[in-house]
Amino acid sequence: QVQLVESGGGLVQAGGSLRLSCTVSGRTISRDAMGWFRQAPGKERECVTAIPFSGRNLYYANSVKGRFTVFRDNAKNTVYLQMNSLKPEDSAVYYCAAGDIMTTSQDEYNYWGQGTRVTVSS
Repeated sequence: QVQLVESGGGLVQAGGSLRLSCTVSGRTISRDAMGWFRQAPGKERECVTAIPFSGRNLYYANSVKGRFTVFRDNAKNTVYLQMNSLKPEDSAVYYCAAGDIMTTSQDEYNYWGQGTRVTVSS
């Protein structure tokens, strides 16, 4: 059984930082594309960033470029999302997902975590 477990969410003041982790069990992610999505109350889920198995040619949503960094440690079967200069509008539940190709479309990801909540206070 494949499981993705996110951690690292919490409450932080604007301008602060958090690092989210997504550890995968039941599957080796070395050939997987990984994505981070977020969903704020009343809004659709959106792709924040995606990283292919190669770790190159990353995707970032315009709203997080220059502030968020995604990286992966295949030896640990874990992908990370470093979030700096956080803003109140970054508040959301953050989900990681695994799939065969790197895409911003959530429909293309086969496995999902349960999400971790990030709240940024002003």
